[in-house]
Amino acid sequence: MKIVIMGTPEFAVPCLRTLAESSHEVAAVFTQPDKPKGRGYKMIPTPVKAAAEEYGLPVYQPLSLRKGEDAEQSMKILNDIAPDLIVVTAYGQILPKEILDLPRYGCINIHASLLPKYRGAAPINWVLLNGETVTGVTSMQMSEGLDTGDMLIRKSTDIGKNETYEELYARLSAMGGEVLAETLEAVENGTLVPEKQDDALSCYSPMIRKEMSALDFSKTAAEVHNTIRGVTGFAMLGDKRIKVFRSEISDNIAPDAGDGTIVDTERFSVKCGDGRLVTFLEVQPEGKKRMKTEDFIRGRKLAKGEKLN
Repeated sequence: MKIVIMGTPEFAVPCLRTLAESSHEVAAVFTQPDKPKGRGYKMIPTPVKAAAEEYGLPVYQPLSLRKGEDAEQSMKILNDIAPDLIVVTAYGQILPKEILDLPRYGCINIHASLLPKYRGAAPINWVLLNGETVTGVTSMQMSEGLDTGDMLIRKSTDIGKNETYEELYARLSAMGGEVLAETLEAVENGTLVPEKQDDALSCYSPMIRKEMSALDFSKTAAEVHNTIRGVTGFAMLGDKRIKVFRSEISDNIAPDAGDGTIVDTERFSVKCGDGRLVTFLEVQPEGKKRMKTEDFIRGRKLAKGEKLN
């Protein structure tokens, strides 16, 4: 098959590699424009562009597929290619109907959840924020709705109780390549059995906002722990901000301590609203590098009864 792939972040790279190393022809790669980064504002290619260049694949970076000269030019390129299939994964743009209808086999999306749950932009964050124990990847025949098309292949995986966004992202990214390979094989063999989504079972995963990372110790230990896992937490320790990248829920309880109080100074365990403790395992003090908690405690002695805000 002649295939076009559209994707942008690291999550989409395994799908691109699956296609590039298959017997299919990758006719074009569409990805978001490069962005400036760092002090020198050097233009940095997207992970998908960098991977595509490894394989010598043609790359296009339109600002929009829906309006303006970029959209017109992109439509001309796609019409000239006349792809059998377009694969979309974490592209970051909404495809117009004329693109959805162009390929012989339509457009297939690789989505990082078990649809119909967690439609939208941030499914990996939200399964962790909500304390889900199972998630996965779904390939879907794209339609004009937001992640509402017929499901094709679904593959599930258990979520570790302390698994973080970074870890789950990497696992689901690799799984995305596997689901794509299985979907392509079924397309070629004519064995796909599309399944309608039940809208009554759906939920939405909106974009993550910075303020969601603020740790509220009046909440339960599970909620605080899931915030850390899902979006990286932060709190104020004295007059310094501290980020928390990894945590676990302690077996100990401290019902009489105030919310946010450091109860165990050797393990950096903090009391939450339900009386249970969250233990910080990996932190980043303001102005310093990310480090294990034991390294942080060596340089900053904690006082029992000290509070985080």
